[in-house]
Amino acid sequence: MTEPLVPIAPQQPPQVAAESHLRRGTLGVADIVFFVVAAAAPLTVMAAVAPLAILFGGIGAPVAYLAVGVLLVLFAVGFTAMTPYIRNAGAFYSYIARGLGRPAGLGAALLAVFSYNALQIGLFGAFGFFAASTVDDLLGVDLPWTVYAFAGIAVVWFLGFRSVNLGAKVLAALLIAETAILLLLAVAVLAKGGASGLTFDSFAPSNFLASGMSGPLGLAAAAFIGFEATAIYREEARDPDRTVPRATYLAVGFLALFYAFITWVIVQAFGSAQAVGVAAKNPPEMFFTAMTQYVGGWATDVQRVLIVTSLLAALLAFHNAITRYVYALSAEHAFPAALGRVHPRHGSPWVAGVAQSVLAVVVVAVFALIGVHPYNEFFLWVNTPGVVGILVLQALAGFAVVAFFRRNPAAHGEGPLRTLIAPAAAGVLLVAATVLVCRRLDLFTGAGPAVNWSLVALTPAVFLVGVALAVRLRRVRPDVYAKLGTTDVD
Repeated sequence: MTEPLVPIAPQQPPQVAAESHLRRGTLGVADIVFFVVAAAAPLTVMAAVAPLAILFGGIGAPVAYLAVGVLLVLFAVGFTAMTPYIRNAGAFYSYIARGLGRPAGLGAALLAVFSYNALQIGLFGAFGFFAASTVDDLLGVDLPWTVYAFAGIAVVWFLGFRSVNLGAKVLAALLIAETAILLLLAVAVLAKGGASGLTFDSFAPSNFLASGMSGPLGLAAAAFIGFEATAIYREEARDPDRTVPRATYLAVGFLALFYAFITWVIVQAFGSAQAVGVAAKNPPEMFFTAMTQYVGGWATDVQRVLIVTSLLAALLAFHNAITRYVYALSAEHAFPAALGRVHPRHGSPWVAGVAQSVLAVVVVAVFALIGVHPYNEFFLWVNTPGVVGILVLQALAGFAVVAFFRRNPAAHGEGPLRTLIAPAAAGVLLVAATVLVCRRLDLFTGAGPAVNWSLVALTPAVFLVGVALAVRLRRVRPDVYAKLGTTDVD
């Protein structure tokens, strides 16, 4: 049965109890962009991942970020075309449920909650590792990484518990700081003409079409994780039909251009002939070496501190995404109703926030007791299934847009470019990107095939559990099943 395709008309929020919905009309375009870009942790991605992209792909690595950016803009064309017809904070879950059916939607919902939790909780390992080493190096205070991880969980919970507006302000400050330190390095490198004069060899076809570019493309795809979270903040956005699409394009455009520019700058800092060799010697130190050489040791110390705050910003952004997914699922009774409770004063899904923070404490504690390395094992192994899961969700969402508009021909002026060509092409290319990431998972984990394929297997396993739950709901709770992915909040 075809569902009526009716976009949301601007209207005043209904008069309901304060604790029944998130705070309306709080976030503007810039606020949502800060949430999304902060989740990508651009300073951490550049300092920790860009050297690997250069090592495996050569000086053509900057083009990988541009190529993935173009792919995600293509995805955003269809994603934003469907945005006016999605009326809750469920994002991928709601898009896929409306396009590919409720079983696929609930499978996507569980996969989204699992993937964002994997991304967020895994980051506490990296946060604890970098915080412990930075404090030890700068202040001479040697504490276990778990001390900083648990402190980070507490800070993230508190900021998530308070109003989303406060979180947006904190993320804005942290994001501006981490962007500024990278731009400071860029200005210094450009002003001094790099190591041997500025060149644009990175953009020569012979360099970016090299066979080794599969590695950088996989790393670049992972660097954009979280950009689709613009749709999660629909209920809290001002004029969401305009705000969400604009924020989506701005976030993708900024990340693509910024990543490509900074990666090109670091190539110039060492020269086209030497950059790969420098990356091979010690990838994690490449950016720190450049900062010391071109700006000074003080800037390197600031950069080390800002990597820690960059991770904190990403942790908060992912925490907010998780709690809003849980809120949307609770509103439709797919999750316990208690998880959907909203704080009467702050307008935050505070019970979901407590549950997510407790889960983070438990996982960190278990891995700490096992004695794994906080970065090489905890962060990389827990984070990687989240990357694969989000890429799968993006591909499914692209196909869901096509299916949704095919089943609803009354597209109200939406042309085939936005409803068929762009989303279908994006879906196919995102499948290819997912396969590429899975084939080069060793770049993400540093582990062998047994570990890597076990991590990959978690994605279809979680998705199929969600599908099975939907099938069961259809049989025992048809009233709940009928609401999956369709609950309106506007």
